[in-house]
Amino acid sequence: MLKPFGFCRVGTVSPPVAPAAVAGNVSALIDAALGAAEAGADICVFPELCVTGYTCGDLFYQAGLLDAAEAGLAAFLDATRAQSTLFVVGLPLRLDGLLINGAAACCQGRVIGVVPKSCLPNTQEFYEGRWFTSGREIAAPQIRVCGKPVPFGTGLLFESASDPACCVGIEVCEDLWSPQPPSQALAVGGATLLCNLSASNERVGKADYRRMLVAAQSARCLAAYAYAGAGVGESTTDLVFGGHTLIAENGRVLAEGERFVRAGTRVLADIDLEFLLHERRQNAVFADHNARTALLRRLTFGGGTAVQPAEAPIATELLRTVEPHPFVPADRACRDERCAEVFAIQSSGLATRLLNTGFKAAVVGVSGGLDSALALLAACEAFDRAGLDRSGLHAVTMPGFGTTARTLDNARRLCEGLGVPLEQIDITQACRQHLADLGHDGVSHDIAFENTQARERTQVLMDRANMLHALVVGTGDLSEIALGWCTFNGDQMSMYGVNGGVPKTLVRDVIAWVAQRRVNEVARAALHEILATPVSPELLPADANGEIAQKTEDVIGPYELHDFFLYHFVRCGASEAKIRFLAGIAFAGCYAPDEIARWLALFLRRFYTQQFKRSSLPDGPKVGSVGLSPRGDWRMPSDVPGDPHA
Repeated sequence: MLKPFGFCRVGTVSPPVAPAAVAGNVSALIDAALGAAEAGADICVFPELCVTGYTCGDLFYQAGLLDAAEAGLAAFLDATRAQSTLFVVGLPLRLDGLLINGAAACCQGRVIGVVPKSCLPNTQEFYEGRWFTSGREIAAPQIRVCGKPVPFGTGLLFESASDPACCVGIEVCEDLWSPQPPSQALAVGGATLLCNLSASNERVGKADYRRMLVAAQSARCLAAYAYAGAGVGESTTDLVFGGHTLIAENGRVLAEGERFVRAGTRVLADIDLEFLLHERRQNAVFADHNARTALLRRLTFGGGTAVQPAEAPIATELLRTVEPHPFVPADRACRDERCAEVFAIQSSGLATRLLNTGFKAAVVGVSGGLDSALALLAACEAFDRAGLDRSGLHAVTMPGFGTTARTLDNARRLCEGLGVPLEQIDITQACRQHLADLGHDGVSHDIAFENTQARERTQVLMDRANMLHALVVGTGDLSEIALGWCTFNGDQMSMYGVNGGVPKTLVRDVIAWVAQRRVNEVARAALHEILATPVSPELLPADANGEIAQKTEDVIGPYELHDFFLYHFVRCGASEAKIRFLAGIAFAGCYAPDEIARWLALFLRRFYTQQFKRSSLPDGPKVGSVGLSPRGDWRMPSDVPGDPHA
């Protein structure tokens, strides 16, 4: 039974198999198949020629072995008749005097179709051409298996009756190693899961190469890829097989089994079919495949009804990792590499903008908070990359009604550490005058009271930039842009927004990375204090103790949740129900389901209603897979009526 929200459970199994020991091999296959089905596998892939063993050599010529292979398959079909799982099993099959290295797709006690191996190796290690004929040389549309005609060919697709999004394409071992693997055409033709029955031997470094190859093919094909390799029970006359099992999805390895396990190996993973289809809908290659898929045949397997999202609980077992912070790699080395690349993109983008426009000066508003700190750091790096004197970099801090001594000191110490002069322009009196001119009482802490300050700061920066023939560097980050947590024609506007592609959860890590590697002790201490300061626009007066009273996450919710929502909504095209489901897994024990639902509803409401702010965003570099630029990444009406999720 397929899982809710387009998830499909896939298993790859390398059971204990010995050459020519068909009865024992089939018994092991049956045990493994029933175990995988009990574990909820919708698809289960076994190794190449696993019914007989891959290393039978000239025994493949023997009618007795071939008869035993078909009888073994018949026994396997009978034992798995009650299962709706699609099992993909390898065995030798006869066709008109030829011998085929075949992959039999089996479900509910019958063979749905047989896919022959196309690329037969003839190397110092393998010489399959001695026994088998390539499937590319055979035009027969059918083959008799266990006394019955079944569809045959390299262009077969196996589509689930429960969910057409689950479409399986099959290739065998070296097919993947070829310059044009069959899986590419199968994927373009609609296969979302590619299966490989393999007997790849082990040698130093080969497992790494295999892993890379499987992951890369899943990325190239915008598909999931399930790989099952022959195990240690195969003959060791000249080679050793390790039973490598892998499941990848769009370039990411979801599961990998331990090699050299004598009892056999099984791995399971839940692949996200909805996500894969979302990726393909945005890719022109998959929109123009009809001419290249005329020879593909779709066959249906299984039956029943897929689980509907409404029936799914908020949290359930899912055999894949759901990262709570999708923009921030969990591995420290990968995280450092990500931060270095983000910082390089930001600073290189600004450096090029300065050089191309002829500006030798830039103005940055520095509040003592996270975003302005990162913008200032990127600006310093940009000036260095562009070969410009940092004397052209002008930092301005503009205390207002809500500015605290803590953030003001943060701004001063950071600029001191970076060697950037800081100009202080108090906007309090200007804002009071403006509010008075409007007839505002100057006391009510309404939206006008808040936005007056944001717009006054932007006006100061723009006018100061005009005086200096400088460019205003924007500070707003991707998370704020997604939520519209910025003042229209205030901090929403600049001449170049260096942070516009960086989500809030990643802003913190980039700052921490820079603090550790690129600045002196004074700047490092200031950055650590900034990282410890609550996120706030500081537009409302401080509390009685002079501390920040207006904390952003108290008002709009945790940024780690909003970044999670943003990633799955924009990057993956997930529905509200699916995002809630995934968040329930990722943040189990951190946030209650009703809390997740409340902040998700707020995120979606703000995302839809605040598009008008994104429609007029300034230029700025995209740094990751999610961007909201109206010029290339995200285009939607600013006046979507009603509740799109009602």
